[in-house]
Amino acid sequence: MLAFGAHGFGMSFSHLLQPDLVLTGSVLAISPELLSQHHIKGLILDVDDTLVPLRQAETNPDLSRWMIQMKAVASVWLVSNNINANRISRIADLLEVPYISSAGKPSGRKLKQALAAMDLPFDQVAMVGDRLFTDILAGNRVGLFTILVDPMPVLNQPPRPSPIRAIEVMISQYFGVTL
Repeated sequence: MLAFGAHGFGMSFSHLLQPDLVLTGSVLAISPELLSQHHIKGLILDVDDTLVPLRQAETNPDLSRWMIQMKAVASVWLVSNNINANRISRIADLLEVPYISSAGKPSGRKLKQALAAMDLPFDQVAMVGDRLFTDILAGNRVGLFTILVDPMPVLNQPPRPSPIRAIEVMISQYFGVTL
């Protein structure tokens, strides 16, 4: 089994890539009932391709309705690797949630910053994202509940497979991750 350096605390690489929950569909598949079932009181959400397709500026109208539902039952932060702070702040402002850009995931430093602001125990916060090697790896390194979702489709277009995600899935499954 491949060990994952000093920060892995003895965890295997496959354990660090294994989401606690794999959902079919976009982030919109997460419901207040699902959060309650897993005792989740906080959400740290990736932005690009998790909430908004990377090449799209506007948010899906369904996302605003979904976010209102989530904020009624959980503390919500956006944590993005995107260095375009204007893009991330515009999305965060539309959704009326705090954000961190240039997060450097899979580093857990910025996740810990959002977690500290939420003032919730680690095991009551979920990291939600569409990527295994950034979102899920970062969330698992910090000890959060991790939820893998499909990328948000471009408005009025059918979902398209992501080549990067396909490679991540293939490598992860090689290491024993079940998806």
